Amino acid sequence: MGFVSLGCPKALVDSERILTQLRAEGYEVAPTYAAADVVVVNTCGFIDAAIDESLDAIGEALDHNGRVIVTGCLGAKPERILARHPRVLRVTGPQAYEEVLSAVHEQLPPRHDPFLDLLPPQGVRLTPRHYAYLKIAEGCNNRCSFCIIPAMRGSLVSRGVDEVMREAERLVSAGVKELLVISQDTSAYGADIRYAARIWRGTSYESRFIDLARALGTLGVWIRLHYVYPYPHVDAVIPLMAEGRVLPYLDVPFQHGSPTVLKRMRRPAHAENTLARIRRWRSECPQLSLRSTFIVGFPGETDEEFAELLDWLEEAQLDRVGCFRYSPVEGAAANALTGHIAPQLQEERYARFMERAAAISARRLASRVGQRLRVLVDEVTASGVATARSAGEAPQIDGVVRVTAAGPQGRTERKSTPLRAGEWADVEIIGADTYDLEARLSRT
Repeated sequence: MGFVSLGCPKALVDSERILTQLRAEGYEVAPTYAAADVVVVNTCGFIDAAIDESLDAIGEALDHNGRVIVTGCLGAKPERILARHPRVLRVTGPQAYEEVLSAVHEQLPPRHDPFLDLLPPQGVRLTPRHYAYLKIAEGCNNRCSFCIIPAMRGSLVSRGVDEVMREAERLVSAGVKELLVISQDTSAYGADIRYAARIWRGTSYESRFIDLARALGTLGVWIRLHYVYPYPHVDAVIPLMAEGRVLPYLDVPFQHGSPTVLKRMRRPAHAENTLARIRRWRSECPQLSLRSTFIVGFPGETDEEFAELLDWLEEAQLDRVGCFRYSPVEGAAANALTGHIAPQLQEERYARFMERAAAISARRLASRVGQRLRVLVDEVTASGVATARSAGEAPQIDGVVRVTAAGPQGRTERKSTPLRAGEWADVEIIGADTYDLEARLSRT
């Protein structure tokens, strides 16, 4: 069986769940299309670029294998897939785990008894051994005008805190050193189940954002929080970061800095004074790293509103920033807004935004030169340089810390470090560029 996974970390977790069940039933993942009896493609369907990538991946699988099952977000619109690729065997929507398994069974019946075959307790994972994504909920209750995720994935469905903690514990027992907490809206966790209390390890925790953070903070590994909407109750997690119980890192999708644009976006908590809260967070936890994503060229965005965004960014001084040019998504309410921005102007604003963000990033990273940090090694290159991350960098989306060995009198030498992937290291930051840090192993 072949498997192709596209999209965000949330889709990656969906792929892991499907693969775990398929492996439990005796299926093997083939390394090539030619070696596979059937291919499953897990698609993304959020923006046009992702849709095109998914459709191209389906076409590639059909060309090289011919027996293809499609699942994931784009599967919520089977007509779009079938219009271009009518030969696919089955199309299922997001989170349709049982339907995917049923489709695989139809094409390739399982050959063995799952009760007699063993899997590692953490299941099949697509991430390195030392870090893992921990999905705490599915769906979303927000109705942002540019987004169709609730239509594809449904409303918020939270897992009980005890269930989440059992999975987290299994992952840590299997050697995971960093848990990346994800959902569509992490700070809304538990609202749908009325923050139901559950017992874990003899202690009662409510199924809510702050209680989950406290529980995860007892596991002795890095806990990194993603997709945290800036609701007021998020403030309560900052002391946990200052105490070192969870990483001093927040991924907050602010999306814009203009109140009027945020109102058109229908963003939750858009009326909050986010700049004041950022200042307060940093006063309580000076080592806090903040990352976010933004949209430029949203319908109706005026020169003045874009200038507000740049001013907001300058004052916020975020550590890590991503940016997207607005792209209409079929079914999104924003399509009906007037004043769609011309592509050329979108491109100009994107370039200006990224130039400003790059300058901020370079300044903030330069201020870290001379610091001693603990890092987690992701890989060691053939040239002997270790690629690692500190508390301020999430995998795949942020910069890295490149670590080299220290020679006599602390001279940095481009030689193989004694490090291996998945290990901790204590380093001294000796240089910085726009997005990455240079470090040498600390001398003991």
